[in-house]
Amino acid sequence: MTHLEVGWGGWRAVLHVLACGGLLAACEIASEARPLAPALPPPAPPPAAVVASPPRQVAALAPPGVSRRVVPEPGERTLANQALARKLGAPGARLDDPCVVSSGAGCARTGLTPFFESLDALSSGTASAPTVIEAFGNSLIAGDRIVDILREDLSEGFGAAGRGVLLVDRMAPYGGRGRTGYSKGGWQPRTLGELRTPPHPFGITGVYHVATAAQARSRFKLEGEPHGALWWLDVPGAGALTVRSGDVVLARTEPSGSGQSKSTRFEVPAGTTAVDVVAEGKGAVVQGVVLQHARPGIVLDMLGVPSADASLYARLEDGALRTQLHERDPRLLVFFLGGNESKRLEWKRTDLDTLRADLGALLRRARVAAPSSACLVVGPMDAVRDSKDRGKAFTQRPFLEAVVSAEREVTLAEGCAFFNLYEAMGGKGSLERFHRSGYMHDDLVHPRGRGLDVLGHLVTEALLRAWVETPPSAGSVASRDSVKAPPPVTAAETPP
Repeated sequence: MTHLEVGWGGWRAVLHVLACGGLLAACEIASEARPLAPALPPPAPPPAAVVASPPRQVAALAPPGVSRRVVPEPGERTLANQALARKLGAPGARLDDPCVVSSGAGCARTGLTPFFESLDALSSGTASAPTVIEAFGNSLIAGDRIVDILREDLSEGFGAAGRGVLLVDRMAPYGGRGRTGYSKGGWQPRTLGELRTPPHPFGITGVYHVATAAQARSRFKLEGEPHGALWWLDVPGAGALTVRSGDVVLARTEPSGSGQSKSTRFEVPAGTTAVDVVAEGKGAVVQGVVLQHARPGIVLDMLGVPSADASLYARLEDGALRTQLHERDPRLLVFFLGGNESKRLEWKRTDLDTLRADLGALLRRARVAAPSSACLVVGPMDAVRDSKDRGKAFTQRPFLEAVVSAEREVTLAEGCAFFNLYEAMGGKGSLERFHRSGYMHDDLVHPRGRGLDVLGHLVTEALLRAWVETPPSAGSVASRDSVKAPPPVTAAETPP
C-alpha cells in the first residue's frame, strides 16, 4: 500500500462514495454502483464568504520509537468527492476532540484516543481482531449512504473484516438490501422511530422483524465470513429460529418466553455461500444478524433509523444495549443526530433543555455499555423550513444553529468528539447550493446521489485528519493492541 506524509493532499483524501439518506423520502436506499460524475449542469459558484483556504498543515509529532501516522493514498472516487466538495463550497471543518486525561502541560488522551489507537494497531500490523464502528443516527444514514464512505475508505486503507450487523429484512417495503437479507415476505418490521411505542423492546439496531407466518425465511449471501450470530427476542409463545446452510442446521434457538434479548452464535463451514434464517413458527422476533471475520480490519455497523432522535433512542432496552455492545466491542460510537431535533423544536414538540438532557443520557448509556470505545457526535446538516411552505423557500430552519451549539456543548462535556457538519458543508445557504446542483430531493430535507457522497467525505476526512494531527501516545503503536480478541464462537445462547 502506498502512503503519503501528513499534509493537505494526504489527509484530505481518504474516502469515497455515499448512498441515500432518506428512507422517509423513499429515495436511493440501494447500494447500487454510482457514477463518478452526474449528468448535471455545473453548479453556480458559491459565495466568496463560504470558500475557505486550505487549513494549516500540521504533522503529528510521534514520541521516540513510535511510528508516524500517515494516511493511505487517495483513490479516484475520493479525489472526485474532494473536487465536488470544492465546487459546492463545502470547505470541511476540524473535529472538536476534547482532552479527557491531562498530562503535565499537554494531553495524554482525547475523546477519540481509543479509536486512534486501534487504527495505529491496524496500521502497524499488531492488531489481532476487527476494529468495530457503531453508527447510530436518523434517515440521513439509514439507507447506508454517508457512512458507506467511512466504511469503504477505512476498509481500503486498513483492511476489511466483514459486514457486521445486518437486518433480516428491509425497514420498509422499498429500498435496497445492501445491509439486509433477501426475503420474499413473511417479516413485519418495527422501528423505534414509529409514533406509537411498538410492543417489544429494541436492541442496538433500533429495528426488529416479527415473523408473520411459519417458515418465514431470509437468505444472506456470504462474503467469506466464517462466524455469525443471530440476535433474537425471546417472546413468550413464539417459535424457535434456525440458521441453516441448505439442509444443515448451524444453530437453533431454544426459546423459554423470558422476554429477553438473546444472541445465538454459529460457525459457517468453509465453502458455504449462503445461510438462511428461518422462523419455525409465527411470532418469532429477530433483532439482527452478525456476519464477520475474526481477522484485523474495519467493520462498520449501520444502525440508523428514520425519524430517530436522541429522545427516541431511549427506547433501546438496557439489557440488549449492554449485551450487544459488549459483544460487538466497538472502538468508535458515532451518532448522526440533530436534524429531527431541529424540526421538532420548530414544531414546538420539544425544547433545548430536553434536547440537552436526552443527548447527554444517550451518550452516557452508550459509554457505560461500551467503556473501551471512543465516541463522536456528527451534528445536523444545513436545513430549511418545510418545503410545503413555498412562500419561505430556502429560509433557514429557525432552531438549526441553536441545535448545533447545544449538541456541541453536551458532547464535549461528556468527553466525546463533535463534528460540525453544518459548518463543514458551508453553513447557511449550503443546502440551496446542493439543491441547485441537483443533489437534494424535492423534500429539501434529504440529499441524494453524490450530494450524500460529499457529506460522507467531509466526515471521513475530518476523522482521519484528526488522527494524523493528534500526536500518538508513547507505546500506542506496535506495542499495545487496544482491540480485544473476540470470545470463542459457539452456538450457545447468551442472555443479557
